[in-house]
Amino acid sequence: MKNSKNLNFLDKTGGKWEMQRRTIQSRSFWIIIIAGFVTGMGNGSVFGAALMCWMGRGGFEDWGGMGWDAYVPTTFNGFMNFWILAFGFVFMLMLALALKRHDAIENGRRS
Repeated sequence: MKNSKNLNFLDKTGGKWEMQRRTIQSRSFWIIIIAGFVTGMGNGSVFGAALMCWMGRGGFEDWGGMGWDAYVPTTFNGFMNFWILAFGFVFMLMLALALKRHDAIENGRRS
């Protein structure tokens, strides 16, 4: 049988085809990863820019540099990159949780 975008067709015992609705999370897996992470990284970069304006270089002796040095959290650039990645990960989790709860409300299930 053909699969549509929102329905899976399962073969149960007895040879009958049964339809099962896919969850919102399974239909939007890549949207959760890409949109959540990119949005969070954008907010993390704004946080990093505000941090730069507020504290300057602060107690960081090294600005970070290129390559792997840009991701070492003890440098200024690495500290900012850490927050950008942390914001991206947290926003991805928030979007996944929001879509899970939306799916529960839409389909009348308790989560």
